[in-house]
Amino acid sequence: MEQQMENRQVIFKGFIERVPRETDMEFRVGSINGSLKAPAGSGAFLVKNLYLSCDPYMRGRMRDSRTSYIPPFVPGQPIEGFGVSKVIDSDDPDFKPGDLVSGLTGWEEYSLIRKNHQLRKIEQHDVPLSYHLGLLGMPGFTAYVGFHEICSPKQGDTVLVSAASGAVGQLVGQLAKLHGCYVVGSAGSSQKVDLLKNKLGFDEAFVYKDEPDLDVALKRYFPQGIDIYFDNVGGDMLDAALLNMRVGGRIAVCGMVSQHSQTDPRGIQNLFNLITKRIRMQGFLQSDYLHLFPLFFNQVMEYYKQGKISYMEDVVRGLEHAPAAFVGLFSGRNVGKQVIYVASP
Repeated sequence: MEQQMENRQVIFKGFIERVPRETDMEFRVGSINGSLKAPAGSGAFLVKNLYLSCDPYMRGRMRDSRTSYIPPFVPGQPIEGFGVSKVIDSDDPDFKPGDLVSGLTGWEEYSLIRKNHQLRKIEQHDVPLSYHLGLLGMPGFTAYVGFHEICSPKQGDTVLVSAASGAVGQLVGQLAKLHGCYVVGSAGSSQKVDLLKNKLGFDEAFVYKDEPDLDVALKRYFPQGIDIYFDNVGGDMLDAALLNMRVGGRIAVCGMVSQHSQTDPRGIQNLFNLITKRIRMQGFLQSDYLHLFPLFFNQVMEYYKQGKISYMEDVVRGLEHAPAAFVGLFSGRNVGKQVIYVASP
């Protein structure tokens, strides 16, 4: 009988409707074939996971819903998410041992992967590997597509970004500044506001929790109104933004993090403004725009190398801390892109 090796895992325990808790996941020690070989004829490859990504969309996969754009997690199986991994053994001719890849993997030390459409080899080695989960990964691409394709920006536009210090928002704001826009971010703490203004170059930023009336706050920062609202939160901020949009304004609906914990989400009050101000409000998924990924990657890489863009990460060390890091997304505990460091290459 072949020797078994330990494979530490984070297991999804069962479906929920409320905000995620650490107890919805279980850290356990599983096992894997000690030879660390991909099964012959499987077309699969075995990887060692190096970094794992915590992203708000994963909350949706904790619901027992078949109507979403991505299937739910499987109770009793490891959580799945974006990761950076090293190929250990391969039965796939496109991937060889030693290759570094980014794409969907398991929340575990070792995963057996069958090719999927959003799996990429990492050829770029002059940036931190974890950036392939943020700046150069799904969140960065979401920011790029949402801003350039959905928001139709023009130089001089006024731009509001919610959850502005998060994985997506921080890049949206910087892309908007590079495009010649006036940019204001909302965030959950004075520390985050300070980073937005002093590290990321936002023109203004404010702590939404400190504002008794968001409509009044937006009128303070946008006396002439808002051309573009990049929405990561939904809820009260979206309602206030609708009151302050300019004629012909654009709203990119990227996320609804304020609604993730509500089984009975509140409706939006101010949608009539879509008519009177001829606003275009559109939801989107980055996966519909994958043909643009090479363009995005080269452009953002160039900005980064030129020092025109910086990126904030919140790196937690140790797979056992992954559940707490994920849950922290929904209370704003992270500062920047939340990443789990699992192992060195």
